[in-house]
Amino acid sequence: MVDFSAYISKINTELGEILPRIDQAEFDMFLDAIQSASKIALYGVGREGLMIKALAMRLHHLGYDVSVVGDMTAPHLKTGDLLILSAGPGFFSTVDALRSVAQHDGAKVICITAQRQGRTPRACDGMVVLPAQTMANDQRTKATSVLPMGGLFELVMFVFGEISVLELLRRTGKSFGEARDRHTNLE
Repeated sequence: MVDFSAYISKINTELGEILPRIDQAEFDMFLDAIQSASKIALYGVGREGLMIKALAMRLHHLGYDVSVVGDMTAPHLKTGDLLILSAGPGFFSTVDALRSVAQHDGAKVICITAQRQGRTPRACDGMVVLPAQTMANDQRTKATSVLPMGGLFELVMFVFGEISVLELLRRTGKSFGEARDRHTNLE
């Protein structure tokens, strides 16, 4: 029989230990960059990519000019624009290639990562470190989470995105109703 309460307790404990460790200055820089960007594009791979898409959807609901890299409507990014990347383990070749292109054309790039010393985050204009287990540290004695592989980082990414939205709502004075009005009716 599954002991849901044991899993829930462990996951809640892990979230409760990680979320308070997110650097406030990095969080503020992230929100400031979103608020000042003309256009915003987001990209991540695998399950991190799903969390990035969730954040993109919420930013769209708040009225930002948002796209997901890979969609045919993704714009050309230039000075004044923002690319938000996810590289939990610190490097993915596709993520780093997009960082290079965006920076070359003048866009600001921020990386959400768990690895402050990772190649991609260090090359970005800013980073937000979510100090959770990823596939970079999920084996043998390095593993600390009850969740497999990068599951904890991905869960923290989702919660971080929702907290970002709550703070953007507070900063802008917008309401959930206004955000809801931008939700698709094509479902």
